[in-house]
This record gives sequence, C-alpha cells and structure tokens, in this order.
Amino acid sequence: MTNPLDKQAVLAANQAFYDAFSHKDIESMNLLWWQGTTSLCVHPGGQVLRGWKTIQSSWSSIFKNTDSLEIDIEVVKIEVDHALAYVLVREVVLQSSRGRKIKAPSMATNIFQKMAQKWFLVHHHGSPIMR
Repeated sequence: MTNPLDKQAVLAANQAFYDAFSHKDIESMNLLWWQGTTSLCVHPGGQVLRGWKTIQSSWSSIFKNTDSLEIDIEVVKIEVDHALAYVLVREVVLQSSRGRKIKAPSMATNIFQKMAQKWFLVHHHGSPIMR
C-alpha cells in the first residue's frame, strides 16, 4: 500500500516544478531535479536531453529568451509506488517573448524518484496536443 504522505510529497514536488517553471527560477529547478546523468527531459517537439547539465542549460535558455510565462495545469493521474512515481499533467503554457504571445497546450509526464527521503524529478516529457 502506498503511503499517503508520499502521494502528497510527490504532488508538492510536481507543483514546485511548475512554480519554478512559471517563475523562470533556475535555482529552484536545481533543487527539484536529480543532478545525475540519468535524468531525462523532452520539451514539446524537442530532442531527448540527457543529464542534468544539459537539461539545466535548456531551461536556462528558455528562461533567458522568455519575457513571461503563465502555466495552467491539471493533474490527470498520479501513481506512487515505493520509490518511483509519475504524474500525468495537462498543461497550457502561455509564453510571451519579444512581444509575441504563444499558447501551447500539451500533455506532460513527470517521473519522480525518492532518494534520501526526498522526491526528485528524474524525467519530464511534454508533448503538444491539439485543443
């Protein structure tokens, strides 16, 4: 049986990820993501990014080239099993860059792993969807 505190902790970590994303906060991202070479990230329409250094560089670039971000999320499903959890999320990202606004709906899968009693994001995969 899954510990209800783990489910709450995973949902809190997932929300912290979207808070860091919407606030363009790379320092908070540093605290959320597993810093190892096994972390993976796929931005909508992008290539597989492997390892935290590469992933961090991609987020830094997104943040640097974006004036503002607003993100609405809806948790579609969450599963927690001992030291591994996934959260399936419907996202709508409203991005403003150089006076242009882009609304990008996507589905995302966020995978968390519990290490040293903390849930770390080890995988984020966003796929564009049509509304």
